[in-house]
Amino acid sequence: MKPVRTLVVDDSASMRATLKRMLTADPEIEVVGMAPEPYTAREMIKALNPDVLTLDVEMPGMDGLSFLERIMRLRPMPVVMCSTLTARGAEVTIEALRLGAVDYVTKPSGTPDDIERDADLLCQKVKAAARSAVRPVSQPIALQPSVQGGARGKLIAIGSSTGGVEALFSVLPALPADCPPVLIVQHMPAAFTTSFAARLDRECSVRVVEAADGMPVVPGTVYIAPGGETHMELSGGVDGRIKLRRGDPVGGHRPSVDVLFRSVAPLGGAAVGAILTGMGADGAEGLLAMRRAGARTLGQSRETCVVWGMPRAAQGLGAVEKEVGLSGMPEAILRACREKVGSV
Repeated sequence: MKPVRTLVVDDSASMRATLKRMLTADPEIEVVGMAPEPYTAREMIKALNPDVLTLDVEMPGMDGLSFLERIMRLRPMPVVMCSTLTARGAEVTIEALRLGAVDYVTKPSGTPDDIERDADLLCQKVKAAARSAVRPVSQPIALQPSVQGGARGKLIAIGSSTGGVEALFSVLPALPADCPPVLIVQHMPAAFTTSFAARLDRECSVRVVEAADGMPVVPGTVYIAPGGETHMELSGGVDGRIKLRRGDPVGGHRPSVDVLFRSVAPLGGAAVGAILTGMGADGAEGLLAMRRAGARTLGQSRETCVVWGMPRAAQGLGAVEKEVGLSGMPEAILRACREKVGSV
């Protein structure tokens, strides 16, 4: 395979050098250029035609968000954002993912072991970005009255990862204010989930909150699993509560989609599970457990995924009852809340 040709854009000379050193340690990646700001990067993109761009979220002149918006409008390409683990960094990164960035990494810092770990993650995400499907940002679809409204006694569980922020910004604003409760695991660090929930809440008719231990599960509310040290589970059935449980990562993830889905599986036909775009296989076995228990299960279609990893793994296990495009996912979820298993 040809190496992934990567352009590094960062206003810090030392950070550009660090990122280049981290990337070139992987023989499958070639750094074809480095730019200190977007105007230079724009010319280098034209001249070098890179496969992937790593982009600093905050730069002088034209900030990273403005440059990203222009890229995705004029020349869509895979972009991995480089962010800081701060409240401001979280807000900007979430907006970047909504605008179409494939993924993000936090800027390297700390001990040599920390930087080596960060380098492995950076290289993994750059290579995944090169294989991703970049497309114009989806807009929420207004649902027809026939599919609006809540379905009492039902619960929705959703899992997503790479590309999931953009997907959730498409799906959740299309849900009506009285929809069944929605529990979501989106792979994201602890510093980001609070901002993510707040940003979604401003866009949606439903209430969106970062989940807290013991929080009651009620209709019209979306619960985002907090990143960090806990897994999110449902405790006590459809009218139960959120349980945040400390534990080791499952399949490399904490929170884990599999853990959430398995906790929802005992609801049987009262549950609907949806697995969206993401790298890896988290959620596949949990979705299978849901389907075997009688739940309705949906998987995002390959054509509309940024990375068709998690839905593909679930489909391969026979966990997906129906494959659905992103624009049709809100309607499919609500219809599944009303229909019996096998009636799709």
